[in-house]
Amino acid sequence: MRISIFPLPGAILFPGLQLPLHIFEPRYRAMIKDALARDRRIGMIQPQRPVEGAPLFEVGCLGRIGEVEALEDGRFNIVLEGESRFRILRELDAATPFRQIEGELIAEDEDAALSPVERAGFEREAHRFADAQGYSVDWDAVTRLDDRSLIDGVSQIAPFDAAAKQALLEAPDLATRCELLIQLMQFFGRRDSDDGEVTLQ
Repeated sequence: MRISIFPLPGAILFPGLQLPLHIFEPRYRAMIKDALARDRRIGMIQPQRPVEGAPLFEVGCLGRIGEVEALEDGRFNIVLEGESRFRILRELDAATPFRQIEGELIAEDEDAALSPVERAGFEREAHRFADAQGYSVDWDAVTRLDDRSLIDGVSQIAPFDAAAKQALLEAPDLATRCELLIQLMQFFGRRDSDDGEVTLQ
């Protein structure tokens, strides 16, 4: 399928989740207008480097434009609703100002669930990580989330670097993503005493 893409460093969208976006560049305003006139869908994907025309990572997420606020100066505020991960087959030679690719959707196991041990291990590590980072979390609300909403939700909003978030998006199944998320929380939870920052190379 042909997908108009929005290559945005550090921005990750997962199926079933939402991503608010402010669209101001002329080419992406054109992309939103085009999507609204067709099927309201665009693909979020990360470039491998934050430079113009950079190669793209192989996996992104197709999103449907839900809420739209069209501003008088041509900008848009939108909320993108994640529908399905996709894999790039090839980039198209498009005449549009925005990039387009041919992609295939990645099937998800809708019934996937964590074992009680996996869930407990994740919540324990999430507690530790949130405490170390000074985050305030409604843990009662967390315990009510289903496994996929919890794991994908944390994957989307966690303060990890772009490479780490891409690895989470590319994880083949829920259990693998959960395990990787635990490893990343442990890794990023160890603050470097010199500058307070760590990165995943």
